[in-house]
Amino acid sequence: MQIGRRDFGRAAAVALGSAISPSKLPPLEPGIKLSVQVGSDPTDEDLQFVKQLGVSYVNIWVRAKDATVENFVRLRRKVEGAGLKIWNIGNTDVHNMEEVTLNLPGRDRKIEEYKQYLRNLGKAGGIHYTTYAHMGNGIWSTEPETTRGGARARAFDLAKAERGHWAGKVFQGPLTHGRKYTQQEIWENFAYFIRQVAPVAEQEGIRIGIHPDDPPVPELGGVPRCIFSSFEGYKKALEIANSPNVGMCLCVGCWLEGGKLMGRDVIETIRYFGRQGKIFKVHFRNVSAPLPHFIETFVDDGYMDMYKVMRALQEVDFRGVVIPDHIPAMVGGPRAGTADTIAYMRALIQRAEAELGARRQRKA
Repeated sequence: MQIGRRDFGRAAAVALGSAISPSKLPPLEPGIKLSVQVGSDPTDEDLQFVKQLGVSYVNIWVRAKDATVENFVRLRRKVEGAGLKIWNIGNTDVHNMEEVTLNLPGRDRKIEEYKQYLRNLGKAGGIHYTTYAHMGNGIWSTEPETTRGGARARAFDLAKAERGHWAGKVFQGPLTHGRKYTQQEIWENFAYFIRQVAPVAEQEGIRIGIHPDDPPVPELGGVPRCIFSSFEGYKKALEIANSPNVGMCLCVGCWLEGGKLMGRDVIETIRYFGRQGKIFKVHFRNVSAPLPHFIETFVDDGYMDMYKVMRALQEVDFRGVVIPDHIPAMVGGPRAGTADTIAYMRALIQRAEAELGARRQRKA
């Protein structure tokens, strides 16, 4: 195999470790940061609510038509004017692209669209992260079910799985795209994509956190979920990317959904990738049980002790954001659920800081 000059340079940089990194990769301030998601054009009241929660960062999602430098700058100024910061402005239309995952017509056009999106983020200033997912037929769910107090929540039952969805599109049937795909195809398509976009992310100072498959089952609708559905899949994918700007968006809920299918549990995963600085963002979610059937729960009511997760993040000096994810529908609306979850998350952070701080003092 011939190795090009760029590949050789990248390999040398990896061999030398973190001492060599692109100058545009912004350093992260110490400490776990709390964040919440707001609408595509947050109101003053939305931002006031975030401030009242004591949260410093927000995440925003827009559609492609609004993924412009001008709109990103406008949003950044609005959020900063409220005394907050933007961690991510996601673009729904290039976040989870079937054309890319499955090598469908229009693949190169979508990749160019993604690269331009990264450039727009870079030009907007102060926004240094985005999440990407590599699911060819979307997120799959079955009918909502009931959790604590009668709250309705997303659920998945493998025996009843019929459809996935993303950005208003439904993927349905035993073969959502008319045929079965091989694992090799999915891997080749990922490599084709990431090797083109990683250099742009490096140039623009943008971190790309890759989200796990949801749910992380071996195959749905004829499409293998063979990369971002296991510890080893992530490890190999990040080796292929070979970039300091490509890492994980660790969705704790997805990891808990997978259970033993993931190969390593969520704590082991945090310790391995976290110590490498490869976890950029964490979705903080609990579920009732691992596959084949789970219900999303309140963070304190699932099968995982979420303090163990927060403590592990603290132990590896995680410096990204932790955000509530898929909160069950509470009486009082979405803000009630957000407030409840953030309060619990903050308490976990404070406990971890106190316990680890005391332990470090004893060792000193």
